Amino acid sequence: MIVNISKYLVALLFLTGFLSAGQVKSETLAPDSLSLNFIISEVVQNHPLVKKAIENLNTSDAKIGIAQANNLPEIDFSTSYSRIGPISELTIADMGTFAFMPKDNYSTGLNVNQTISDFGKTGKSISLEKQGKELNRQSLEQVKQKLSEAAINNYFSLVYLQEAIKIKDEQLTTLNEHLLFVQKKQATGSATQYEILTTQVRISAIENQKTDLETSRQVQVSHLNSLLGKPEQQAQRVTNDLNFILPSLQSDTLIAAAMQNRDEMKLAQQKAKLAALHYSLTISQNNPVVNAFVSGGIRNGYIPYMYDPKANFVAGIGIKVPIFDGKRNKYRLIEAKSSIATNDQDTEVSRRTIIGEVIEGETSLKASQKKVDQSALQLQQASQAYDLAKARFDAGVITNLELLDGSTAVSESRLMLLKSRIDYTVNVFKLRSAIGERLY
Repeated sequence: MIVNISKYLVALLFLTGFLSAGQVKSETLAPDSLSLNFIISEVVQNHPLVKKAIENLNTSDAKIGIAQANNLPEIDFSTSYSRIGPISELTIADMGTFAFMPKDNYSTGLNVNQTISDFGKTGKSISLEKQGKELNRQSLEQVKQKLSEAAINNYFSLVYLQEAIKIKDEQLTTLNEHLLFVQKKQATGSATQYEILTTQVRISAIENQKTDLETSRQVQVSHLNSLLGKPEQQAQRVTNDLNFILPSLQSDTLIAAAMQNRDEMKLAQQKAKLAALHYSLTISQNNPVVNAFVSGGIRNGYIPYMYDPKANFVAGIGIKVPIFDGKRNKYRLIEAKSSIATNDQDTEVSRRTIIGEVIEGETSLKASQKKVDQSALQLQQASQAYDLAKARFDAGVITNLELLDGSTAVSESRLMLLKSRIDYTVNVFKLRSAIGERLY
């Protein structure tokens, strides 16, 4: 179940549907923007997967109670009536006929059965169910962590798409201004039809890019509404918060923290304890069971006044010792021992996977930091180049199209810087998740 949940949540990848094709529907943006903390808080409190995991905890409590009930007595009340015929009778000359039992029989009783000892079997069952509850509690934490990761990916996808659309709008404004400018110049004979057509082609290309971005944003909004349990068409906006910094840590420190904090390792430890308890309980299945019982009530049928009700009781003690169970427990022990070995291998797989994720997360974070610096420098250079191009255009040295090239370079550099900053921030969260830090 946990593996399926993880696969389902990881499927909400960063920038899902970034270039999805489809018809863009008109949408009024919500006036209020959602923060990352708000989204995560709502998801981990109200998502059906969380509620299902909580119900699993309630089920575990019930199982613990059932196991503990074996230490309590079983008490029941019974009553019955029976008509018997024929009955055994004895006839003695000159004395009459005597019956050995009444034809109408009445019985009422209170029965108590108490297990005195099952030589540890009940205690082991209780421990097994309590360990199962700890496993479910840890599973709940993992579900919340995976949902938080999905919410974070969705949030930063929306941040990127919102800001990218703004940049495209600014590009369109600039291009339309230039189009009007060259159209006026053409009227005076100082611009050619080629410049107008080239500008219009650029406008069309930017509009197509904006359409793709709007489509992808609507896809991400539908994912967000699904996470929040909102109507799929409800308009949403998110705040733009990219101020997340991770302290510099050494790789060995990160790996040690991951081994201690990751849910996968904690679950592996809980499963190991559960498998050991299951093996111990299996060993005790053929233990003897000692019971005490007492029953008391009222019934008729006692000689000589067989129809008169009388108080009665029965009390005793019994022991049940299994001798041969058809080798069932032998194979159950083999199965339990195999589960322990399987869990050990799963633990090793988790350990190796976690080490790989930590190293990958640290490497990606360092690389994304370099890209942020390089993109910032590129934007600075593009801005300087555009300022020079404007001066040369005003002086009549370069054409309108060359000036547009400089404007486009600035816009693309801004978009590149935005993406590199978002990649860096996402990698911060990925590394935090890789070392087992709670994201909610």
